[in-house]
Amino acid sequence: MTELEFSAHCAAKLEEMILAEGPETVAAFIGEPALATGGMVPPPAGYWDAIQAVLKRYDVLLIADEVVTGFGRMGTMFGSDHFGMQPDIITIAKGLTSAYAPLSGSIVSEKVWQGLADGTDRFGAFGHGWTYAAHPIGSAAGIANLKLLDDLNLVANAGTMGTYLKQGLNAALADHGNVGEIRGEGLLLGVELVKDRVNGPTFFDASEGIGVKVHQALMRRGVISRAMPESDIIGIAPPFCITEGECDQVVGALKESVVEVLGQG
Repeated sequence: MTELEFSAHCAAKLEEMILAEGPETVAAFIGEPALATGGMVPPPAGYWDAIQAVLKRYDVLLIADEVVTGFGRMGTMFGSDHFGMQPDIITIAKGLTSAYAPLSGSIVSEKVWQGLADGTDRFGAFGHGWTYAAHPIGSAAGIANLKLLDDLNLVANAGTMGTYLKQGLNAALADHGNVGEIRGEGLLLGVELVKDRVNGPTFFDASEGIGVKVHQALMRRGVISRAMPESDIIGIAPPFCITEGECDQVVGALKESVVEVLGQG
């Protein structure tokens, strides 16, 4: 399938599932704008347009999990902006404070907010309080962090450096026989390692721990990556303040690490 064909296939299967369950029983569809821990996978072309058309047809809410993609990771303030999504609810966390302090939250659309307001008038207050809700220290950290994102132009830098880093990775590794795919958007990138790219691709046996070995080789070179649990994927998600020189360092270290573990390919 082409990416557009696959997106249409996914939307058709979603509609089939909604009809099988009964549209009146389906409250919401939850998804990340782009998969993070799931393998650093951006959506195929046309995916969110096709999915949203089905959801609107059956009045199913869209919840965007922006815990990873929110606040700049894609080079836009939200991944939903980057992919043309119009979610009813957005979940937020990590990027909100850059983890300097624990804080998470939800952003709701006018449609959802009005439902909560009308329900409160009819049935009483919507009980959603938590012991540490709206904690002033977490809130202050979030405000300070978001101010720095603006003052230092870090969201735009994430987009620019993400493009530069992906180009560097492709130039250094795209021809290596054990590099199956270099993918991602903004500063959410992944390099997938395979046993044989030409005849398949075929994958390494999990017991070989190839991804972990490359990750460890990177660590020895002063670069922190993330070995994905699904397969041999090296996740690259650096800070938004990364420079061209530091991108070059990441690329050089990853190329050396892949060669160390897998040879010249």
